[in-house]
Amino acid sequence: MTVDHTPRPTLLLVGGARAVTISVAMVVEALKQARARGIRTHVVAPAAALAATPEVIAAADAVSAVDFIDPQAMSEWATAEAAEGRTIDAVYALQEMAQVTVAETARVVGASGNPPEAVHRVRTKDLCRAALSESGFTQPRVRLCDSAADAEAFMEEVPGPWVVKPRDAMGSIGVSLVETPEHLARALDALPDPNRFLIEEFVVGPEFSVEGVFLEGQPHIFAITAKDKAAPPFFVEIGHTLPAVLSPAEKARIEASVTAALRVLGLRAGAFHVELWLTPDDVVLGEVHGRYGGDWIHRMLEHAVPGLDLYGVVYDDLLGRRDGRSGQLPERGAAVRYFTPPPGRLLSVEGWDEVRRHPSVLYSEISVKPGDRIHPLRRSSDRAGLIVVGAEDAPAAEKLARELAESLVFTVEPDRSTDPSS
Repeated sequence: MTVDHTPRPTLLLVGGARAVTISVAMVVEALKQARARGIRTHVVAPAAALAATPEVIAAADAVSAVDFIDPQAMSEWATAEAAEGRTIDAVYALQEMAQVTVAETARVVGASGNPPEAVHRVRTKDLCRAALSESGFTQPRVRLCDSAADAEAFMEEVPGPWVVKPRDAMGSIGVSLVETPEHLARALDALPDPNRFLIEEFVVGPEFSVEGVFLEGQPHIFAITAKDKAAPPFFVEIGHTLPAVLSPAEKARIEASVTAALRVLGLRAGAFHVELWLTPDDVVLGEVHGRYGGDWIHRMLEHAVPGLDLYGVVYDDLLGRRDGRSGQLPERGAAVRYFTPPPGRLLSVEGWDEVRRHPSVLYSEISVKPGDRIHPLRRSSDRAGLIVVGAEDAPAAEKLARELAESLVFTVEPDRSTDPSS
């Protein structure tokens, strides 16, 4: 019997998981796919985050408590590891807030990755807009503001409506539509930091996102996802369908624009999730993320593209491995639908058992129980649960997801002290 003494490569997974179902599920699966490839995993995250996610600790080969939000602290930790002879062969993260740290750490340890300056640029919305605009991509006009007066000046120059958003945030936090100047104060009140924010022109058109990975430095698209959002003034995503139903010409336009933009921005490793609007005249690029999309898009991709290891394909590329499966494309359809009952105190939910037991449901979750207060729909965390379904094609999946979601009956006692439009 021959014993293989080849050392296992080590993957540093930065940030671990947030203490929410989707984040834990993604990280545990990412660790599982690393183990299946003979990769040793080391998770670094703050001590409190590790304590709140025991499933991650159990799935990893090693864990260390490190403040990953501070790239300098992370780099110093990685340097100390190298000084002790503990090699780091690949650095990766699923969390949005860890992407800059991943790039900085990969550079320090000599691993493959994205240039830190490129990651910082895409993480900072106005810098990303400027870089794309300078390269000829159609972009909404935008301004970085330090005060209401800055926003008011922009509104005088650019016809409305407008969108106010944080410079650096996620989960639809603080994003709102401003239809008239009189609504600006309300939008500023919704910001996590009213002293540093963006205002941009509102783009009219259906929204999509593009999901993919970099292989040998080049973007490879897995699928385009159609988005469904709640009515203004807030922009909370309430459904996705994958792959989006598009004409061949529309699909080609989107793919060409996204791949060109990713090259211009300088990204070359890991996953990507690019948001956009499709207008009659152009593809208008929105936010660019160096990670897979949230909202269970990963589970939809896994169903639509049979046999796809979402994280394994990234590891293979970072480690210089080639598995010959770069051409994977959707063969089936999937959809996710979020539950958005009216605000108030929840009295009961009817039909849940029938929904979650449906054979086409890939994942289901309800996050409220009788007695809980349902908040007005202003951010992703205000949603009350979801279902992910798989079907033979995207239209069938979208139809089934809507039907199942609409079959639930939420009985809510209205909270008259809460005005959703306030």
